[in-house]
Amino acid sequence: MNTTFPSKVLGDMRVTAVSDGYLQVGFGLLTKIDEDECRNIQANARIAQPNTVNINTFLVQQAGMNILIDSGAGGVKGWGGQLINNLAKLGVKPEDIDAVLLTHAHPDHIGGLINSQQDAVFPRAELIIPQDEFSYLEDDRNLVTASERVKGNVMFARSVFKQYQHRLRLIDEGEVFAGISALALKGHTPGHTGYLLSGSIERVLVWGDIVHFPHIQLLDPEVTIAFDFDPLLAQETRIRLLEKVCAEQILVAGMHFDTAGFARIKKCSSGYQIIPADGINSQSHAAVDPEIRMPP
Repeated sequence: MNTTFPSKVLGDMRVTAVSDGYLQVGFGLLTKIDEDECRNIQANARIAQPNTVNINTFLVQQAGMNILIDSGAGGVKGWGGQLINNLAKLGVKPEDIDAVLLTHAHPDHIGGLINSQQDAVFPRAELIIPQDEFSYLEDDRNLVTASERVKGNVMFARSVFKQYQHRLRLIDEGEVFAGISALALKGHTPGHTGYLLSGSIERVLVWGDIVHFPHIQLLDPEVTIAFDFDPLLAQETRIRLLEKVCAEQILVAGMHFDTAGFARIKKCSSGYQIIPADGINSQSHAAVDPEIRMPP
């Protein structure tokens, strides 16, 4: 879990990785790879807790706005629950959040939107949801063939959205805010979406759940996970996107990356590998000027 806050400056925009904590995921949920190989890959990558999956959110600050990408799990199912405390360390209160962009609506990405009383955590925030994600979740016909796990996720998402029903904005691909564009990355869910943040020189892609176990799924991008709505499409999207970020040298930010939050991706003889990102600052527990709401 992040105790410092890696951040990247893109012109007048600052992007900061803010951890919500972690969850545990068994290797048995991965396909096309055996558990021993998973353990070996994690060991070679020096992952001390091989089944731990980090839960990251990203705070985008520009033009006096605080924009959160995903909200973490918020303690749902015992996962995460550290986002609000970590935002406070950056001097950001729930009422300071102007908008929450969702990559998708799985519990570890939307649980932080509501508290234990089922009330909205962010009293002022506009909740921005990919149209295809919302349409799938709101269509009762999709419940007929859904597994019990998926049905539970759908009903949970609906209960979360209800708390923001007067502050919802549905989006397709394209610009959401100045310098922030939505990019459809379907497969993991029907409306899974990344957000491309563009500065004058460099770009950062917040790519949601393109990977859950980064070292494993980058080494072999064909490895999928049981949580994928359409595993084949998720695999195709991952392969296509890995080629794109390498070719265009786009810095990536992952919800399930480790505490670094950001990384470069390098193509190697067998798959891809994570390269530590350059130009990343570590923000400590510094106060934020309430006028500009940004770490110094």
